[in-house]
Amino acid sequence: MTRISIPSDQNDPISHAIEDSDSTPHQIIQIEDQDNKSSAKKIKDLEICVPIAYGTISFWLGKKATETQSHVWTVYVRGATNEDLSAVIKKVVFQLHPSFSNARRVVESPPFELTERGWGEFEIAISIFFHNDVCDKQLDLFHPLKLYSEVEHGPLSTKKPVIVESYDEIVFPNPSDKFLARVHNHPSVIIPRLPPTLNLSHAPPTEDTRDKKRGDTKDHPHSQWFNRFSEADELLKLAEARQQVQNHIVKLKRRLSLLEG
Repeated sequence: MTRISIPSDQNDPISHAIEDSDSTPHQIIQIEDQDNKSSAKKIKDLEICVPIAYGTISFWLGKKATETQSHVWTVYVRGATNEDLSAVIKKVVFQLHPSFSNARRVVESPPFELTERGWGEFEIAISIFFHNDVCDKQLDLFHPLKLYSEVEHGPLSTKKPVIVESYDEIVFPNPSDKFLARVHNHPSVIIPRLPPTLNLSHAPPTEDTRDKKRGDTKDHPHSQWFNRFSEADELLKLAEARQQVQNHIVKLKRRLSLLEG
């Protein structure tokens, strides 16, 4: 894991580049909002963690494909378990290739995604802006748009997409009491056990269910293709990898015993 701290200058964004690969290690991004002059009370020695997934998913258009529009694709920022992130994120700006009309696209409500058509691959800049009581700095990410699989070969399919995702954990140390109250018990946010003396009685009213549903990606049309980044799935992957290593060790020991004959 890599811990990246935002510069102390509040005008500087934190920038995080992602390697061009289908599988990248997850990162921990620590946002230190030391220059926030808000009057909100800060909760010292506490960290709020927000796991996010971001990436692109593209579909070949098949018979509808043209020379300049061969694929339809979507770039997005979502909760790692497909939960609504609007309690933390205010807006997301996607910077597309200059060949696109109005290449700077601003999405101010969830789901934070953008769908386009095209023929070429390029790197997309993703700037995440948080609510004022969360952080006054933006987080800049970079992600490659992939239209063609580097793993699977053969004829293109209109049914199976090419998806490339990354997973990060954004850490907010010393959060404001207002921010903590709003995201307390929120399914997309990880908060450690709170001290019993901490009073969250000023928490805002519960959000309307319809508003929550609007930003929830659990029923997203592409959800079946999204990678799962839950802790249970990570533990399962580790267990499977450990079993593969153990099986390989057993095979090597057998070969060694045969050689030593």
